[in-house]
Order: sequence, then structure tokens, then C-alpha cells
Amino acid sequence: MLATGVRVHPRGLCESDTVGKGTRVWAFAHVLPGARVGQDCNICDGAFVETGAVLGDRVTVKNGTLVFTGVTCEDEVFLGPNVLFTNDLRPRAHIRKGPDEFLPTVVRRGASLGAGTVVVCGIEIGEYAFAGAGSVVTRSVPAHAFVAGNPAVRKGWVCACGYRLDDTLNCDDCGTGYERSGDGLKRRDA
Repeated sequence: MLATGVRVHPRGLCESDTVGKGTRVWAFAHVLPGARVGQDCNICDGAFVETGAVLGDRVTVKNGTLVFTGVTCEDEVFLGPNVLFTNDLRPRAHIRKGPDEFLPTVVRRGASLGAGTVVVCGIEIGEYAFAGAGSVVTRSVPAHAFVAGNPAVRKGWVCACGYRLDDTLNCDDCGTGYERSGDGLKRRDA
């Protein structure tokens, strides 16, 4: 049974009973049983969320996006139109695999994947990272990295607000400054 405050369009299908308050499932979207969807998510027309997929709170899943078993999107992730996740590096129609054989993919808090991004399984996309439209992400992406291309490569860095950072790792829009932390970035005052 769906939580109070979940809205499912008459032509949408939400079979999961683990969907948070305030989430909206629009026309022709399908959320399978066993998918976990947080609060205040927006699952747009024609999107598909498979059994075993996990969406945190305030996740946007735009039209035509496919989120398969083994994919976890943390809070405030943006999945643009027609984003496609994979979960099997060696798929064969004649070999049936169970959920424990799929490679997990994690999209960390606040990350954005542009329209038509393809994400190859078994990787992590860091906090507030940004993949440009049409990217094919084949390896892990550090926090705050801006990646684009096929295969996607780092082209620069982005702020949590979404703007590109300058050469000194400062955001000209909101004024936030960053510093290196491992392969990625973190706020200077954090």
C-alpha cells in the first residue's frame, strides 16, 4: 500500500509499496515491486524503475529514463531525459542472472546526469558531479567533476549550485570555494 501523499497518474503504474510521501509517478512511468523510492521524488512520463533500484529523497527521474536493479541514487540526484543505466557487463540472452550477479552503481548526493547519458555498471558517480548530455560514463567520476564525451572524461569542475568552477576552484555565481580532496573536490570550509 502506498504512503499517504504519493500521487500516481491514472496511466502510471507504481507496484512498489516503498515509496515516500510527496512522490509523483506520471503517465506511462512504471515502478516495479521491490524498488525503493524516497520522499518528494518526481518520476516523469515513460520512466522505468526496476526491482532492487533505490532512489533517495527529492530525486528527479525525467522522461524515458531507465533505472535498473543494482542502481542506487542518493538524495537530490537529477537524471535527465533518457538516461540509461546498465547492470551487466557481459549480457547474454541465453544466460539468466539473478540480482546478486549484477554490478552495483551508485550516484552520490546532488549529482546530475544530462539527457541521454549512458552509465556503464559497477561505478560510482561522486557528490555533485555533472555528466554532460550524451555522455557515456564508463568509469567512476570524482565529486564535483564535470565530465562529457564518449567515453566521458573530466572537462572541469562544478559547484554544488551547478555552475562551472574557475581555475582557482571558486564559483563565480555563488562564491563557494573548493579544494582538492582525493580525486575530487570538497568545500574549503567543510
